[in-house]
Amino acid sequence: MMAKVIFKESSYEYKVLRKDVQDTLEALEHETISSGTKVLIKPNILGPAHPDQAMTTHPLVVRAVAEYALDKGAKVQVSDSMAMGIFSKAIKDCGYDESLAEMHVKLSELTGSRSVMTQGPFGTIELSKEALEADVIVNLPKLKTHTQMALTLAVKNLFGCVVGARKPEWHFRVGEDKELFAKLLVSIYGVLRPSINLMDGILAMEGTGPGTRGVPRHLGLIIASTDALSLDKAVCEMFGLDHYALMTSSAARELCLEGDDPKVLTEGAMPGIKDFDIPETTDLLFGPRFARGFLRRHIASRPVNLKDECKYCNECVGICPASAITNPGEKLVFDYNKCIRCYCCVEVCPHAAMIKHDTLVKKMLGVFIERRRRAMGERTGIGHGCRKDK
Repeated sequence: MMAKVIFKESSYEYKVLRKDVQDTLEALEHETISSGTKVLIKPNILGPAHPDQAMTTHPLVVRAVAEYALDKGAKVQVSDSMAMGIFSKAIKDCGYDESLAEMHVKLSELTGSRSVMTQGPFGTIELSKEALEADVIVNLPKLKTHTQMALTLAVKNLFGCVVGARKPEWHFRVGEDKELFAKLLVSIYGVLRPSINLMDGILAMEGTGPGTRGVPRHLGLIIASTDALSLDKAVCEMFGLDHYALMTSSAARELCLEGDDPKVLTEGAMPGIKDFDIPETTDLLFGPRFARGFLRRHIASRPVNLKDECKYCNECVGICPASAITNPGEKLVFDYNKCIRCYCCVEVCPHAAMIKHDTLVKKMLGVFIERRRRAMGERTGIGHGCRKDK
């Protein structure tokens, strides 16, 4: 049986938001949080960003959840392990230090790790000690698009419990295989199993997310469930996508982590949003092995920097798990034979100067495939799916 998913219209007006969050949590948690409970609140703190950029979980959502847990007598910690920047600067820029000021909350970066056995192909994985030792994990993802994985929702948000430099190490280990990366994310979910998942979709992000290239879009929603997989499937349904359009959902089914009933049970009005700009994702691991060099050079998408906007801060150089980007002096050099197309560089660029670029050959091939698909559809009467045309 899949868990219920609650949709609730809300706003960042704190009196309204606080009540909406409290009502939602009361409907979900059934005394999971009580006096003395060690609660870890895990927001999405990608890096230093103003809340209006929609890159991070809004600080008032975090405050409302922290207040709820404190009122129950819990010991509350708010933590994440960031992909870029300095934690002290991030919590200031994101508004966390102000929103949580004078509250009895520990606000800190996840640092320590220990190894745990996972279900799936990876064996042991090192995850945050604080996450593993918490009595209750409250997962607070931001509703955003993701260049590599299409959407970054509740299951993906738990990747933040992989601490520090181990994130790019895992990107390098799984390489270009997005399905394998999805299995990694689901394996982490299978260990941590947050008790509560509450998604900030009031100001969401579409387009080339999840970093500074993404476009904020007001949806006015909080979406919550006791099960991260159910929440993610409900969001897909809201966007008119198949439940298994998300690779993490498909990976969970393959690893037998989704339960017996794949149906989404909802409470509250689920809006139908068919024009949300979700980036196309492609897998480089196709075709015969001898042809992959040609495909990589001429067809595969690739990260490039916009020279007029690039500040040459070297954030991308530092994050690249494959060491495929260098800066010999006021110029970025990309080794696309090394590049694993994880798009960490796009994700962490603080100046929106890194983009996912499609080669001319790929664009022409895409036009041909789309015309062919439409022609076949007209002949057979088969529809063209729910994703908007690009």
